[in-house]
Amino acid sequence: MNFKNTINVMLAVHTLHAGDIMDWIIGAVCASMVAGAAYAKKSLTLSGCLAAIMMGTIYYGAGNLFWFGTLLLFFITSTLLSRFRKDRKQELEKSYAKSGNRDAGQVMANGGMGMFLCLGYWIFPHPAWVYAFIGVMATVTSDTWATEIGSLSRKPPRSVLTWKVLTPGASGGVSLLGTVAAAVGGALIGAGAFLFSWIAGIEGLSLFSWTFVGLAGGLAGAFADSYLGATVQMMYRCTVCGREVEVHEHCGHPTVRARGWAWMSNDLVNVLSSVIGGCVAIGLGNILAL
Repeated sequence: MNFKNTINVMLAVHTLHAGDIMDWIIGAVCASMVAGAAYAKKSLTLSGCLAAIMMGTIYYGAGNLFWFGTLLLFFITSTLLSRFRKDRKQELEKSYAKSGNRDAGQVMANGGMGMFLCLGYWIFPHPAWVYAFIGVMATVTSDTWATEIGSLSRKPPRSVLTWKVLTPGASGGVSLLGTVAAAVGGALIGAGAFLFSWIAGIEGLSLFSWTFVGLAGGLAGAFADSYLGATVQMMYRCTVCGREVEVHEHCGHPTVRARGWAWMSNDLVNVLSSVIGGCVAIGLGNILAL
């Protein structure tokens, strides 16, 4: 290789390196703006804000608009829904381990797995990472939409196990309104994935196929979340009102253990249901790609 060719190669490597660094800077700036706004609106705690900044930086730096845009689609829609008719949901939110004001643990439970999938694709590109990511993000979106919209249902939820009527806000409960919301949320993530992949220049599935993968993966994950919540999630009982809740304190008094595995927290249930949604998406994605 002569001297001129050597210089050209060095310049190309330098340009690529500079471009990579710029992607990380752009990711950090955009993530800081979005997370900072959410913190100002009290949608995130300080720890949640810092976790969101780290996550968003990695999503764009190691990925691109496809990964970052899908995360943003989940975050923005979920934040807006958490504020929709908030006055009607305030009493129910006292029973939830998660609420509109999310900390680092809740941020990581919802977006952490997607972050690791993004890093996996960065290290070893393969369509399976992409399909799994859509399933995971569709699951957390469907679950959040089902909770935020389903809690407004005029009809009480029913147990996903026995179909008996439950108290509104009870873990493991499902409703028609919540199920429809979960389906729409998952489908939106799939449709958004198609748009972001097209902008980012990623070859993938058609709009219909992406939407179907998001819908199916989201519903599978959301129902898995309800099933785990009804069977193994650690739940407590309020000693004042008798309601089964996810929190250690209710009605101003400490709660007592009611059922479930001591280590099976709501955040861990979210992670496990995301795995199920991701696996369904991988299977469907591979079939539809044939």
